[in-house]
Amino acid sequence: MDRSALDAYLGEYLQVDGFQDYCPNGLQVEGRAEIRSIVSGVTACAGLIEAAIGAGADALLVHHGYFWRGEDARITGLRRRRIGRLIGHDLNLFAYHLPLDAHPGVGNNAMLGRVLGLEIMARGGDKSLVAMAEAPAGLTVDGFAATVASRLGRAPLVVGEGARPLRRIAWCTGGAQGYFEQAIAMGADAYVSGEISEQTVHVARESGVAYIAAGHHATERYGVQALGEHLAARFGLEHRFIDIDNPV
Repeated sequence: MDRSALDAYLGEYLQVDGFQDYCPNGLQVEGRAEIRSIVSGVTACAGLIEAAIGAGADALLVHHGYFWRGEDARITGLRRRRIGRLIGHDLNLFAYHLPLDAHPGVGNNAMLGRVLGLEIMARGGDKSLVAMAEAPAGLTVDGFAATVASRLGRAPLVVGEGARPLRRIAWCTGGAQGYFEQAIAMGADAYVSGEISEQTVHVARESGVAYIAAGHHATERYGVQALGEHLAARFGLEHRFIDIDNPV
């Protein structure tokens, strides 16, 4: 597939123009013009780049790419080494941040809901990034935390009363602790995100709404993988998801 055609398709499919993001979405580093093989992963770290090179990929598809707002723009040090490896091996880098979080089909929030067995009934917050579902009958905070641990393969950090029954569960993957109060306003009894901040603990305690921090990386492994599978099915491309483990 032609690189420009893939870039155009992803821009339209993920509705990139509808987002004011913290980084550029789309083709971030240009490589070879013809794409047959894609490796997907969460973050364009050195480990993932080397894995993609080893796999003979033509393109690397990630959620966390480069050129974040407020960063030093100079291409030196770690950034120089990463980008140098991409360019040296003619490897394209495609990155999608908020558009991938929000997509109703292959987005991080949609896919995390499926992994946890939750069907989205409502969306809210900025760009409708907060998803919410009805909790299964009889589910408590402790019971749901056990489900999260089992499905994601890691124990979450839980702030809240374990015996509290749940009616509605809200979530937003990654570093979305800032949406906690919006989830509370939506009527959530528990909120799942990747990270937690010091002040988030107090909001959980004072509101009575449980906060479940399940890991930034752990909650965002599924969207980019689903997007890669979508491209493989639609265009006949080879696709492989490579998970570079991250404890955060």
